[in-house]
Amino acid sequence: MFEQLNLQVNAGDIVQIEGPNGAGKTSLLRILAGLSQPYDGEVFFSANIQEQKLEQNIHDDSELYHQNLLYLGHLAGVKGEMTAAENLTFNLALHGLNTDTVDENLNTVNLLGFEDSLASHLSAGQHRRIALARLFSSQKQVNKAKIWILDEPFTAIDKQGVANLEQLFLQHAEQGGCVVLTTHQDLTIAKENLKKITLAYRFY
Repeated sequence: MFEQLNLQVNAGDIVQIEGPNGAGKTSLLRILAGLSQPYDGEVFFSANIQEQKLEQNIHDDSELYHQNLLYLGHLAGVKGEMTAAENLTFNLALHGLNTDTVDENLNTVNLLGFEDSLASHLSAGQHRRIALARLFSSQKQVNKAKIWILDEPFTAIDKQGVANLEQLFLQHAEQGGCVVLTTHQDLTIAKENLKKITLAYRFY
């Protein structure tokens, strides 16, 4: 588990958390997403509310924080008894987002033609694509989430899919968003656009 970590993520940042298995990468992302409590320390976020900049602990107003957050965990979070389109529509509606672009975004992740297929009949890679379609959907929203926290987003994705995601990350950052992700894969994002934090595995 990591300790003595002081991290600031600003608008426009793409941050890769790296380290060996067991170093705490997923634990860190869950803490940043507000899903787990740290043993020590706090996580703050800044938001503009009624033209005033507000900085507070993410747990003080978790609803506001989660309105600005898009989190994709290690699991795809796809329901097998629903179709690909139903899964994406449900997730967008759950977050109060426009569902009119479902087909367009499934096409972006190469799932058009499978939109009416039950997720239980699809592969692990296709499950991941359904989850990743949320990123492309969010990018098109007026009230899109600014903070993206992604745990191994490239799992089961082919080379072209990886390239498309990297371009999406750059676009999101250029528009004032930020991306924090874990991956064991080497990224082609230019060094000036990418920050890296390496967690070390420790035996106690």
